[in-house]
Amino acid sequence: MRKNFVKIALISFLAIFGVWLGSTFINFKKAASLGTVMPRSFLHLERPVWADTKVRADSIKTDLIPVIDVHTHSDFSNEKERSSNITMSEEQYLRGRKEANVVAAVHLTGQNGSGFRDLSKLNVIRCYGVGKESINKQKLEKELKDKNYKCFKIYLGYVHLFANSPHYQPIYQLARKHKIPVIFHTGDIYTAKGKLKYSDPLTIDEVAVDYPDVKFVIAHLGNPWIQSAAEVAYKNPNVYVEASALLIGKIETYPKEQIDEYMVKPIQWAFGYIENPKKFLFGTDWPLVAMKPYLDAYKRAIPRENWCDVFFRNATEVFDFPDEIKNLECK
Repeated sequence: MRKNFVKIALISFLAIFGVWLGSTFINFKKAASLGTVMPRSFLHLERPVWADTKVRADSIKTDLIPVIDVHTHSDFSNEKERSSNITMSEEQYLRGRKEANVVAAVHLTGQNGSGFRDLSKLNVIRCYGVGKESINKQKLEKELKDKNYKCFKIYLGYVHLFANSPHYQPIYQLARKHKIPVIFHTGDIYTAKGKLKYSDPLTIDEVAVDYPDVKFVIAHLGNPWIQSAAEVAYKNPNVYVEASALLIGKIETYPKEQIDEYMVKPIQWAFGYIENPKKFLFGTDWPLVAMKPYLDAYKRAIPRENWCDVFFRNATEVFDFPDEIKNLECK
C-alpha cells in the first residue's frame, strides 16, 4: 500500500512539473518571437552554474595553457613585499612565472622610468612610467625607436592629474605615432598620499574618444569602480581591462568566500557586462600577490572556452611581443 502511495505521489509531481516546464518554455518562446530583450541582470549577473562545480575546479588544476601577465614590477631589491611577504628578487620572480606557466610579461617601471630593468631575454616588455615632471618628448621618441619601451603607464591618483590633462597629451601623441598601448592605474591607491578623484576610470572615456587609434588598458578593473571601468570598455572599442590586485597579500591563505566575493564575482560580472572576451587581459601586480594562486582564482571567473583569449592571445594583440610568443599554441 505504501509503495503504491509513493508511486502515485511521484507521478503527480512529475505531471505538475511537466506542465510548469512546458508553460515556461512557451512563455520564453513567446518573448523571443516578440523580440523581447532579456534584462542584463538575467543575462550576466547570475553566478554561472559551472563556477562551483567539481568539474570546473578540477579543470583549473589540470589545464595548462601559456599565460601572459600584463602587470608586473621588477624592482628587485631583495626585500620582502609588505603585503605578500614575497622576496622581491629575480629568482623569486622566475619561480613565480614557472609555477603559473607565465611565458611572457609586461614590466611597469616607476614614474619617470625608475626601476628600469632589461628582461627582454625573458620575453618581458617594458612600459615607461609617466611622472608629474615635464615630459621630454624628444628623449622618449628615441627610447621608443630603440625599443627600450613598448608601452606607457600613467599613474592616475599617484600623480594628481586627470587622464585628460594637457600634461599627458604628448604621451598619447607618441602612443598613436608608434602604435603602442597606454595603461592607466585606476581605483584604489597603495598610499595615503594618492588622491582618488584622479583615479576614477570614468575619466578615461574622454581620452579614448579623443584618441580612437590608441589602445588603452584600465588596470585593476577600476576597483572599486568596477561598473565604471566595465562601461568604458564596453562603450569604447579601443579600451581593454585587466583585473590585477583586486586582492593582494597571501591570497592562497584567504577563505574561498572572501576570494569569491572580492575577486571572482566582480570579474565575472564585468566579463558578462562587457560582452566581449577580447577586451579582457590577465595581470597580477606581482609582487603584491603570487602569480599562481591569483591565476587560479582568475580562472574561476572566466569560462574555459575563453581562457586562451583572456590569459594569452589578447595580450599578444595589445602588446608587441616577439613572434616566438605570438606563435605559441593555446587550446
